[in-house]
Amino acid sequence: MAGNPHRSERVPALDADDVIGLFKPAVDAHTLGLVSVTRLLAECGYRAIEADPAINGLLDTTINAEGAEQIERWVRSNRITRIGVSYRLDPQSGVEKLDQLIWALGMRGLMADQGGPIRSLYFAGLPDACRLAYERHGSLVTVFSGEDADHETLLRLGVPAGRIPARIRETGAYDDARMAFGRDLIRRGLHHGIRPAARPRYREFGTRHDTLDLRLRHATERGALPLMRAHVGPYSDHREDAVRQMRDWCRMLAASGYLDVLSLGTSQLTQSRFNEDWEGLANGGGVPVRTPDEYRMLREAARPMLVRTYSGTRNVPAMARIHEEHLEIAWHALSLWWFCRLDGRGDNDLASNLREHFETMRYIAHTNKPFEPNVPHHFMFRGADDVTYVVSAVLAARAAHACGIRHLVLQTMLNTPRRTSGLADLARARAILALLDDPRLDGMRITLQPRAGLDYFSTDLETARAQLAASTALMDDIEPADAASPQIIHVVSYCEAVSLATPPEVDESIRITRAALDEYRKLRRKGDVDDMGAHPEVKARTQSLIGDARTVLTAIEEAIPAPYTPGGFHTIYRAGFLPTPDLWNCRDEFPEAIRRRTAMADGSVVVIGSDGKAVPAAVRAAEAASEARRMAVLDTSAGDRT
Repeated sequence: MAGNPHRSERVPALDADDVIGLFKPAVDAHTLGLVSVTRLLAECGYRAIEADPAINGLLDTTINAEGAEQIERWVRSNRITRIGVSYRLDPQSGVEKLDQLIWALGMRGLMADQGGPIRSLYFAGLPDACRLAYERHGSLVTVFSGEDADHETLLRLGVPAGRIPARIRETGAYDDARMAFGRDLIRRGLHHGIRPAARPRYREFGTRHDTLDLRLRHATERGALPLMRAHVGPYSDHREDAVRQMRDWCRMLAASGYLDVLSLGTSQLTQSRFNEDWEGLANGGGVPVRTPDEYRMLREAARPMLVRTYSGTRNVPAMARIHEEHLEIAWHALSLWWFCRLDGRGDNDLASNLREHFETMRYIAHTNKPFEPNVPHHFMFRGADDVTYVVSAVLAARAAHACGIRHLVLQTMLNTPRRTSGLADLARARAILALLDDPRLDGMRITLQPRAGLDYFSTDLETARAQLAASTALMDDIEPADAASPQIIHVVSYCEAVSLATPPEVDESIRITRAALDEYRKLRRKGDVDDMGAHPEVKARTQSLIGDARTVLTAIEEAIPAPYTPGGFHTIYRAGFLPTPDLWNCRDEFPEAIRRRTAMADGSVVVIGSDGKAVPAAVRAAEAASEARRMAVLDTSAGDRT
């Protein structure tokens, strides 16, 4: 137990009369967890009470005797029997706040062993905070680092299994089954028997005339899909050493033969100040490629792999041309609304960023290269809901088509946020694919490229290996009837919660991925795993998402005269069609984008109102459309005055 605080002893089962009081220090803006737990407990028939601002504010100061008395009045007046604290900022500060609360409860004799009403304590925080809390308080406090699925959270809160709704149990059952599959695969070592696929023999293979289209076509003919892509990049304080190490890693990965597409993880300076003087500038993480010669060196070392990399964050069209000329980039990726001041990744304001990105998409169309909209998961990173995930992907595809692009690499990041259920992930991916099967996108080829979530993997490497296999099974369930889907897998290495992946770890991760695909498909053919193709819950979720996304998309096109333009995309975000409540930067500039709250519901993220209930897509869309029209009037008036 001492080595794993995230699996504390099961607390005493909740009784029917238990009331759970929830604290959140006022300085912590993260509210999704508390809203989610409140809703989950309500579904199981329990009452949860979120502390009012005055009570929450006590945790932002040193609690004195008067503050402890206030807490006692709150506890007794609401008949609270269990208390939970959520704090997802600095770990040390979080544990200190928990310490204060425990002191206050003890001072007023509120704990059960003192004859008081409080039977259990819960603490939700970052993994390091949970570890510190367990080291300090042991089994007195049950800790939650956010890794648990909904049904696991309820069980660890003390909810009897019989009181958990069947829908939540079913969602958990699919995720549990995939994880059991992953653990069994790793235990049996099936990945150790995987060997590199035979190399294709088409004439252009590995030359500067090789393309993603050629690679996909020949892999399809040989039954060798999916292609494997991995994002790789060492870090060193010495720039030249890092570039040389990346060259060596390129050669190692090319020689081993497991990787088809090398995604070059360049540094922030590469993206923002390529071919400039970096004297005195902090590099940050990633490979600090500074010159065209270094790009060409890495490209040669990587043959016969295809190569791609990040777009620029400044002078984006110029960087795309550099990637074409010196890196022979396999396909381009742009983040449209992101990688600018909005997320702190670049110097462009949003309007300038969108103008540069649309210009770059027109250039990409000229090159006839594929385009990857690196978009939906960036909205999810900032608190967006599942409808926004789907809508943002469709908007990006429609804009790309309007710019002349005819091949879209559709990246779908699964497990984001990490408590997203597998059923919700399948619904999101299928909804996007359905909406892209659209006559208005006639001539656009869609290549599916799923990946595991950035923060999905455990720091326990054996667990992480099993998670990689489980996530691969999820990818295969997106289109289980299609043996050629997914066409590409972006393999996130199992070790990335602990350290950067080296070539041996990248290769091992690919072996796990391929072994998981082979074994999962074999089990499906035998009927030993559920065929998720016609799963009724996934079907219902998918249809609901499609309907809601269409409602939002229609509202956008009716309210904004030219939506698939830089100005249109700027208005879409500014009016609140794409809510991002957890946006850190530019909050004052985009009040409508941050106005909505979101919460987890049945393993999905939904927009909620002040009452905690989901806000219908039609209501959200109508309000955003009204705001867009109001903005248009104001902008016109301002133009007239000038």
